[in-house]
Amino acid sequence: MSKKLPAVDAVMVGVGWTGGILAAELTKAGLSVVGLERGPYRDSNVEFAFPRIRDELKYGIRFGLMQDVSRDTLTFRNSADQTALPMRQLGSFLLGTGTGGAGAHWNGQTWRWTPYDFEIYSQTVKRYGKGAIDDGMLIQDWGVTYQELEPFFDKFERTAGIGGTAGNIQGKVQPGGNPFEGPRKSAYPNPPMKRSQLGDLFQNATQSLGYHPFPGPSANMTQAYTNPDGQALGACMYCGFCERFGCDYNAKASPNNTVLPTAMATGKFEVRHDANVVRVNMDSSGKRAISVTYVDLLTGEEVEQPAEMIFLTSFTFGNVKLLMVSGIGDIYDPVTNKGLVGRNYTYQLSAGAGGTITDKDFKIFAGAGSESVVIDDFNGDHFDHTGLGFLHGGSISASSTGARPIQSNPGGSGWGSAWKKAAAASYNTSIGIGAQVASLPFRQNHLDLDPTYRDAYGHPLVRMTFDYRGNERKRSEYLADVNVKILTKMGAKNVAGRTVPEHYSIVPYQSTHNQGGAIMGLDPATSVVNPYMQHHQVSNLFVVGASSFPHNSGFNPTGTVGAVTYRLADALVKRYIKNPGFLT
Repeated sequence: MSKKLPAVDAVMVGVGWTGGILAAELTKAGLSVVGLERGPYRDSNVEFAFPRIRDELKYGIRFGLMQDVSRDTLTFRNSADQTALPMRQLGSFLLGTGTGGAGAHWNGQTWRWTPYDFEIYSQTVKRYGKGAIDDGMLIQDWGVTYQELEPFFDKFERTAGIGGTAGNIQGKVQPGGNPFEGPRKSAYPNPPMKRSQLGDLFQNATQSLGYHPFPGPSANMTQAYTNPDGQALGACMYCGFCERFGCDYNAKASPNNTVLPTAMATGKFEVRHDANVVRVNMDSSGKRAISVTYVDLLTGEEVEQPAEMIFLTSFTFGNVKLLMVSGIGDIYDPVTNKGLVGRNYTYQLSAGAGGTITDKDFKIFAGAGSESVVIDDFNGDHFDHTGLGFLHGGSISASSTGARPIQSNPGGSGWGSAWKKAAAASYNTSIGIGAQVASLPFRQNHLDLDPTYRDAYGHPLVRMTFDYRGNERKRSEYLADVNVKILTKMGAKNVAGRTVPEHYSIVPYQSTHNQGGAIMGLDPATSVVNPYMQHHQVSNLFVVGASSFPHNSGFNPTGTVGAVTYRLADALVKRYIKNPGFLT
């Protein structure tokens, strides 16, 4: 029998960006909040300190900040006629765990998605007609527009100290920025990052081709910065240890050094680590969530935590799984196209090009997670898709994120002196550029519960069914050709394009950009949550984060995750707390 604790105003299931933002805003409003994090406590002053955090073998190769897949993982298959098997080792994506979640080990690339993304169905039909939408493609509008989200993009950027060059301030295009971005109220709070030699070449080549390069927006601080909540961050040193690592300079914005300290300072926030939530409990009517049950991983004890409001704020797979194992909503069936939980799972496609420039030394060991020069000319609907056979696109960038010694060995295969010679010759002369390519939802791509495999607590694993479908390959091949054109213009030799393989594989790393499964929308017949990420049938249950995204864009999701979460927090503080019920 579970031990039942006293009720609190709100409980967060997961203590990363979404849980931290909500905890900060609700505790500042005077509410009591408990955060339940199944990973360990991470003292940034200890674990992220130099030289400990620079252990590439521990963190970069053996995933020291990531989820333990021996306790909970997922199963994968490309199609329903295959048997799904467990992911035994992290590969395609890296699921964070512990204080800060994936926000502790991210690169810091922070984007506002395009206005087209939030109204993708209506804008596509208006410009191209319904016939442009592939059979089986499930694109839909989000129920919230870019204009409605703009103040909350701004709030997240100021909390995280984003550096960049604005491209559109109040409808006026700005020199040096992204001319395709939606209008913003004001400039970024910090200037952009320094540009690398690779970025210089990309900048000049894309300008000469008639494109519009600009510096990628960055949560790696470009100068010392204190955010509106009083949290101070240091300046980035371009050490190259961002992705997969915490920051020993306190220069990468994360939940650990922004929203979580803000929430803790109120005295209203308690975080319980090693607390794995296994169930959301409902009242007898099935219309109200009353508590969550978690397992204390240190003692094995089962604990029930009641709360007035319950927020699922873990990673996409965790949010969707908890809805499924709790029996909240029907699981999606792609055969009948009925059920909603697990529908519209999307990931991230890619494209790129590689080559060599032997008369330059690129010093690729130096860099930062968000150091990049980008073009947005081929993202969203910024270019005419008539006759191309696909929708959407992707951003194209030259990034200098740092090349660490174990992961970055571009030399030939083999061992010994020949390999050493090839590696030394190619390390600073082999270059590449790439595209983050949108992933649109298809009927066959979904999440459900595996009928065979279970986690360490006896619950079914999430089963992922995903492959490249419909027009996906055309989109990737088109952008690969653009990458080849740009890299050739940059002066590279031996240029080769890169597109998606025949089938998606869960083995090699690609991106930790997993979306969908509990998507938002105005219509309860096609969405799990409303545009405030509030469950359509359970008004005090909120499913927060990228699990609510109906599709994936050509940009990293974190900036948009931050914006939709701040929008929810604003509605809670200003309206819901005073008058609980469904938000409109």
